[in-house]
Amino acid sequence: MASAKDTVVAAAGCVLWRRSPVDGTLELCVIHRPKYDDWSWPKGKLKRGEDPLAGALREVLEETGHPAVPGPELSTVAYLADGRPKRVRYWAAEAGPGRFVPGREVDRLRWLAPPA
Repeated sequence: MASAKDTVVAAAGCVLWRRSPVDGTLELCVIHRPKYDDWSWPKGKLKRGEDPLAGALREVLEETGHPAVPGPELSTVAYLADGRPKRVRYWAAEAGPGRFVPGREVDRLRWLAPPA
């Protein structure tokens, strides 16, 4: 019988992008999570029975304050998180108008130019 540690944690998120309001160049969104003191694409665990794309868009809105217009699905990332297998599905998504509000889970947001 499989234990809870064997159950795959399902998550989804987006590589969120926009055109710079200053010069129109491409910018990618990263968020800072104080609990882990890391920078990440916006993502999170799926609710029971939740469609992965719907969950990705929900997480982006919750964490960034920006609605997202989804594009193509990107690679799935699999890794161990706290000793449990985790699979994160990602989509490219264009950021809609919104406003970031710092919170307990996400305290900073940055728009960065991708490497050349």
